Amino acid sequence: MEWRDQGILLSVRRHGESAAIIEVLTPSRGRHAGVVRGGASRKLAPILQPGAQLDLAWRARLEDHIGTFAVEPMRSRASHVMTDRLALSGLNAVTALLLFCLPEREAHPPLYARTETLLDLMGERDAWPLAYLRWELALLEEMGFGLDLSACAALGGRANDLSYVSPRTGRAVSRAGAGEWADRLLPLPPCLLGHGTAPDHEIAQGFDLTGHFLHAWLAPELGSKPLPEARARFVERFKARAAL
Repeated sequence: MEWRDQGILLSVRRHGESAAIIEVLTPSRGRHAGVVRGGASRKLAPILQPGAQLDLAWRARLEDHIGTFAVEPMRSRASHVMTDRLALSGLNAVTALLLFCLPEREAHPPLYARTETLLDLMGERDAWPLAYLRWELALLEEMGFGLDLSACAALGGRANDLSYVSPRTGRAVSRAGAGEWADRLLPLPPCLLGHGTAPDHEIAQGFDLTGHFLHAWLAPELGSKPLPEARARFVERFKARAAL
């Protein structure tokens, strides 16, 4: 059994004296693991950094075996993020959430494309935080927990002042439709509706929104495992920047 594809390196751990086991996200094979012989060597270890784009050739005697990877670097993203602690923590949050959410060997081409685009943006300080927030919305959608921000759940299509999201249904609610229930709803930042310039405080508010549904909807479906600490660290670091 063998196949060839490209993919994003999600994790790497040492295996034996010189090999490594890597997990990658590919467009056609999904999250996939394999052994890289010599992966802990001086030649390959600098290449095998989370976020790296790799050309991959996988081979195994049987399809359900872990198999081995032959890898060639396509581009490293380490240079984009190593000098920016926020970008580095954002990259770690992306890879950790993908490992947390995605079942093995199940393809998610739209999410793969969004992830590749997001990681390529992380060298641009002002562009990627909003892209990351939208990526979390896309992750929820891909996992079957998409939010409905298209119309007011209370007043239907007549509303044009969407300002909240129901924490129970994930549907948007207008200011007029919220009424006395407003304090029980989650704020909907304008940047998620494509309005305004997406200042940091709005994006931080958006992380509270997506975080609620990651905790309340997604995690219970995955055995109520706690969300990766990497996401919490990233959000905390981003909020510290937003407060400046």
